[in-house]
Amino acid sequence: MNIYDNVKKMLAEIPDNITVIAAAKTRNIDEVKESIDAGISHIGENYVQELEYIAKGIGDYREKVTMHVIGHLQSNKINKALEFCDMIQTIDSIKRARKVNKRVPKFQEQPVPVLIEVNISDEDNKHGVRPDFDEIQSIARVITEMEHIRLEGLMTLGPFGKTAEELRPYFRQMKGYYDQLMELDLPNTDIKTLSMGMSESYKVAIEEGATMVRLGRILYGERD
Repeated sequence: MNIYDNVKKMLAEIPDNITVIAAAKTRNIDEVKESIDAGISHIGENYVQELEYIAKGIGDYREKVTMHVIGHLQSNKINKALEFCDMIQTIDSIKRARKVNKRVPKFQEQPVPVLIEVNISDEDNKHGVRPDFDEIQSIARVITEMEHIRLEGLMTLGPFGKTAEELRPYFRQMKGYYDQLMELDLPNTDIKTLSMGMSESYKVAIEEGATMVRLGRILYGERD
């Protein structure tokens, strides 16, 4: 099955209220265009240089898609990210939020939507806020005071090497944090996104409350 058919199949199976991000890491321009032709309207990239490559390379297709930063955002890559992205899913500290907020006006007129990344498995080798709601809400409250970014929810990766069922309790825990965040009814926010679940785990993630899933292999096939 080719990329076009893969995307059509997945979009038909996944509920309409779930946003599908095509994780286009290492994919070429023609592959990304094919996925857009099939109905993809959100593209995610782990690395800013690949985000730039896709955003520049797809030409007029750029107007059809929302571009997401879904990987760790280094401080020296913030300017380039803001030049080409529409959303940043990996805010993992107050310090990083402040750096992004400070630089937005140079590149974009409207506030940039952001998600707080939660290191739900609390692994030392991963980025993200610790899985503690006090820490999550403290960052969220500071972001509400920032003029140039707007908090829209939470994002997580989940621990690697786990089956979909083994990831279920982590996704359920994330949904709990998401619900608590919504209940705060913070000003200057638009809490509507819980980004979790990938090709191997998206079904369980949706069952546990994801509003956004990030799919790569299941759309594009195995990477070279």
